[in-house]
Amino acid sequence: MTKPKYPDIRVELSDDDDDDANPVLDSVTAALKKAGVAKDEIDAFVADATAGDYEHLLGVVMRWVEVS
Repeated sequence: MTKPKYPDIRVELSDDDDDDANPVLDSVTAALKKAGVAKDEIDAFVADATAGDYEHLLGVVMRWVEVS
């Protein structure tokens, strides 16, 4: 597996987040903002993450940040 775009940003996803994109998006965007990632980068993440179903979202999240 390849390293995510931002390997130093770690996001913990809960089992409670299953099939609900909003908490996942909120957690990742908050982590990106906290790490000082530029707004245009965060906007690109959100656009890509919301371009498909929940499985697509998870794949995008894993390409951008470390997930635990």
